[in-house]
Amino acid sequence: MREQIITRDVVANPKSAYGNKKASTRHFITQRLTGAINIAFVALLLFIVVRLAGQDRADMLAVIGNWAVGIPLAILLVIVTVHMRNGMRDTLEDYLAGSVYRLAMLLNTLFCIIIAVAGVAAILKLVFWG
Repeated sequence: MREQIITRDVVANPKSAYGNKKASTRHFITQRLTGAINIAFVALLLFIVVRLAGQDRADMLAVIGNWAVGIPLAILLVIVTVHMRNGMRDTLEDYLAGSVYRLAMLLNTLFCIIIAVAGVAAILKLVFWG
């Protein structure tokens, strides 16, 4: 199969098809869905911030260690990292190409996975082991 060269004329023509349609649609829907979920979780995040303002470590452990707060907070962290990865993907697609783009996407994905795993592990430790 011959690879199509993407030029300004190809992009400007509404009848031309380039890129992976399924992946682009999935990316678009994921970005919008995670953004909407983040907005819905803002109330929980504001509750935690206001509740913990000026409190000591024991109060922080009591609030985040509560499973009704800790589990949704861990889920929120995963959703935020997915949203962060997709947002950075948009920026990387705009400014990088070829092997540099692939390396940057790999590093972006690894960074988001590390943040999600470390954060969820810390929250779950507080929930289940105090």
